[in-house]
Amino acid sequence: MSCSHDHAAENGVFGFDARGVSRRFRHAAIFGALESLSDGETMRFTNDHDPQPLLQQIRHRYGPQVQIDYVEREAGNVVIDFRITLAALTPEMQAAAEAETASGGCGGNGAGGCGCSH
Repeated sequence: MSCSHDHAAENGVFGFDARGVSRRFRHAAIFGALESLSDGETMRFTNDHDPQPLLQQIRHRYGPQVQIDYVEREAGNVVIDFRITLAALTPEMQAAAEAETASGGCGGNGAGGCGCSH
């Protein structure tokens, strides 16, 4: 039997449909999903509106390590790719990210992770 997450990604792109997540938990779920990604992986985010406050939070929290690219931007259907780019980190930030991952934070236990400082 194979693990279901093996089929969840196509070319390192993992889907996240925010429309199915309660608004109360949405941002926390999105941050958790971002922090579970490894360098070079992408979360394809789908929503029913353009989440400008969320994008500002992501920029503030993760800086250049999360690249934000719109795939679709229509009324009622917004699709955004969030790509993890650890190469955008300074050497000091990269060392801290590696220490965080090794200690079990943000996708730790050798599973990769976003490398954030949270």
